[in-house]
Amino acid sequence: MPEAGVIRRAAAALAVGVTVAGAQDALEGIGTLEGLTVVGSSEAVWDLAGAAAYIEAEQFRDRGYTDINQILATVPGVYLRQEDGYGNFPNISMRGADGTRTSKVTVMEDGILTAPAPYSAPAAYYFPKSGRMSAIEVLKGSSQVRYGPQTTGGVLNFLSTPIPGDGGPNFYSRTTGGSDSTFKNHTWYGDTFETDYGRWGYLLEFHGERSDGFRNFTGPAEGDSGYRFFEPMLKAFWEIDGAVKQRFEVKLGMTDFESDEGYLGLTEADARFSPDTRYAATQFDLMDTKQYRSYFRYILEPSEDFSLQSTLYWNNFRRNWYKLGDVSLTQSPAIDGRGRIGTGRTDLHTALLNPALTAVLQGNATGSIGVKANARYYNAYGWQNQATWNFTTGPVDHELTAGLRFHYDRIFREQWNDVYNANGGSNFTLFSSGVPGAESNRLQETFATAVYVEDEMRIGNLTLRPGFRYEHLDISWTEFLGPGMKMDDAYGIWAGGIGFNYEFNECHSTYGGIFRGVSVPGPRAYINTGVREEESLGYELGWRYRKGGLLVDTAAFFTDFDNLIGVDAGLGGGGNSQNAGAAEVWGVESMITYDPVFDRGLGFNLPMYLSATWTSAELQEALVAGGADNIYAGGQPGADIPYVPEWKLATGVGFIAADWGVNLDAYFTSHTYGTALNSNVPVTTARQGKIDSLFLVDLTGYYQVCENFKLVGGIQNLFDERGITTRLPEGPRTNLPRTWFTGVEATF
Repeated sequence: MPEAGVIRRAAAALAVGVTVAGAQDALEGIGTLEGLTVVGSSEAVWDLAGAAAYIEAEQFRDRGYTDINQILATVPGVYLRQEDGYGNFPNISMRGADGTRTSKVTVMEDGILTAPAPYSAPAAYYFPKSGRMSAIEVLKGSSQVRYGPQTTGGVLNFLSTPIPGDGGPNFYSRTTGGSDSTFKNHTWYGDTFETDYGRWGYLLEFHGERSDGFRNFTGPAEGDSGYRFFEPMLKAFWEIDGAVKQRFEVKLGMTDFESDEGYLGLTEADARFSPDTRYAATQFDLMDTKQYRSYFRYILEPSEDFSLQSTLYWNNFRRNWYKLGDVSLTQSPAIDGRGRIGTGRTDLHTALLNPALTAVLQGNATGSIGVKANARYYNAYGWQNQATWNFTTGPVDHELTAGLRFHYDRIFREQWNDVYNANGGSNFTLFSSGVPGAESNRLQETFATAVYVEDEMRIGNLTLRPGFRYEHLDISWTEFLGPGMKMDDAYGIWAGGIGFNYEFNECHSTYGGIFRGVSVPGPRAYINTGVREEESLGYELGWRYRKGGLLVDTAAFFTDFDNLIGVDAGLGGGGNSQNAGAAEVWGVESMITYDPVFDRGLGFNLPMYLSATWTSAELQEALVAGGADNIYAGGQPGADIPYVPEWKLATGVGFIAADWGVNLDAYFTSHTYGTALNSNVPVTTARQGKIDSLFLVDLTGYYQVCENFKLVGGIQNLFDERGITTRLPEGPRTNLPRTWFTGVEATF
C-alpha cells in the first residue's frame, strides 16, 4: 500500500470529528449534487458555529463497532446508556437532556426523520443500524435551527451508503464472526455511468446481523437471548445532462428485526455475582419489528448561487414487543377488565425487591406472570424543502437558507395481556389469552408545519449564523376503550438563536452561540395530562486549534432547562410523561488528537486521541407530580440528573503501517444514579440505586492481504470488566462481557 494509504488510515484512526482524509471519498459517491447533510465532512467541522463531530465509517469498522454506543463513546458531550449490550435499544443524551429511548435527540437518516412517530411518539423503538452507514454526523447544543422537532438535545444524522462514483470501487463486502455465534455482514454493489440522457447511478445493498446473546436462563427454561435482523436497500439517481444541474434520487429500504429481549433486569445480588443470568419468566420475551423507509428527492442548482432540495418521504414501522409485564404469588388469578392479573399484581421493578416474587420470576416458585403484547403501528410521511441562496451585501457574504416541511405521523396501539401460571421448575403454562386492543386501544396523531430561516454571514474572518424556527402542531388523541373519546388541540413552538465562528488564522478559531431549544410531548400527554413542551436556553463557547499532527477542539456549555419532561417510554406500564421542573447542566468537553510522526515520511503513523467531558447536571426543583415510576421522582433541588455522568473519558493509540494496523482504545464513565433520588441502593424500586463506573479496553487490528482483501479482528472489553449500566426499564442490567471477532473485508 502506498504511503498515501498509510496517512489516510492514520486519519481514520484519529478521534471522532477531526478526520480529514477520507471525507472527500464519502462525498465522491453521491455525484455532482449533494443531498441534505448536517455537518458535511470532517473538514467542515472546523467552520461550524457550534460543537459537532463527523464520524467516518472506516473509523468504527476497523474496530468492529456496529453498536452506536461504542461509536459515540469518543464523542465528548454525548451520554450513553447501554440496555441490551448490543445497542439495539439506544438511550442517547446530549448536553444533559433525558436520554430515555433517545427521545430528546432529533435522529435522521439522509436528512429524513427516522423515529417511528417523531412528534406523536418520538421514542426510538426503531433506530438506524450503524453497520450499514458511510458516516454519522453529530451536532450538539447550538446550530440546531434547521432540525427539529427535538432541539433541546442535539442532532444525529446517519448517512447511508453512497452510490459509488466513476472511480469505484463497485463492490464491497465485510463478514465477521465471533463470540456467542455473532455474525455480521454488510455487502453492496453499485455503479455510476454516463448516457446520452445524463448520468445514472444505482446501489444494491444488504446488511444483517445475528447473535445467540450472552445471557443464560435460570433452570431448565428454554428460550433465546439474542437478536437477528436483515436490511436490504435500493438507491438510484439520475442527473440530467443540461445547462441546469438537476438530480432525481430515490431510496427504498427496510429492516426486519427480532430480539429475544424484554424489560426485566436482575436483583442486586445477581447483577453483581451472576451478571449473565436471565430469569426463566422472560422466556416468552420477543421484540418483532418491521420498518420500511423511502424517499424521492429532487435537487436543483440553476446557478452557483442558488440551490433547492425537495423531498417526499414515507416511513412505516410496526412492532409487537411481547414481554413480561408483572407477577403475582397467586396461581390461576382473577383477570381484570384489561386482561391483566387481577390478584396481587406487582410491577417488576418492585417485585425484584421481594424474594418471594423474585423466586416466581426465576421459575423456582408457583404463582403467575402477565405478559403484555405491546402491538403498535406507526406511520410518518411528509414533504420537506430547503433552499439556499448565496449573495453579497457590501462587505458581507450571505448564505441564506430557508426550509419548509409538512409532516404527519401517527401511532396506533392495539395491546393485550396474556397470563401464565408459574408451576415451579421453570415451567409456565398459558392460563388466560387476551384480546387485541383490550389492554390499550388508542390513536395519537400529529400534523406539523415547520418553517425555518438561517443566514450565515461572513465578514472577513467572522461568521455569524442567526436563525429562527417555528412549528405549528395540530394534535389529536382518540381512545377506543370504554365509551371512547376523541380530543384534539393545536399549539406552536419556536426555537432559534445566533452562533458565531471567528478564525484568528489558519490554526486558531473560536466559536459559540446562544440558542433556545424545545422538546415536544406526545398528543395524549399534552391533551390528557397537561404536559407542556420542554424548553431550554443553551450557551456555548469553544476554541479550535490545528497544526501538523495536533488537533484540539474544546468547548464550555451551559443549558438551562425549564418544564423538563420525564418521558414514559421505557418504563413499562407504570410510567407517565410529566413535567419535572427546572434543571441546569454545566460542562466542559474536549477532543485532542496527536500524531508525533505525522507527515514525516517514516512509513508508519502513531495516531493518539483523548476525549474528555466533565458535566454538572442538577435539578433545580422537586418533581412537580407523579410517583416513583418516573426517573426524576424523589429528586430535590441539587439532585444529580439520572444517567448523566460527571466524567466521560476516552483515549486511544494506534500503530498504522503500510499493510497492517492495530488500535488500543480505553473508555471510562464515572458513576451516576438510576433516579433523581440519588440513592446508592434501591429503596422502593429496583430502578433506584447507583449506576457503576466502568473502565473498558478494546484491542482491534487489521491486515491488508492485498489490494482487494483485508483481514480484521479484535477483542472488546479486553479485561472483562462488568458493572450495572442501567436500572431501566425494570431493574439492573450489566454490560457485555469480553467478546472477540474476526473476519474479512473485500473490495473490488
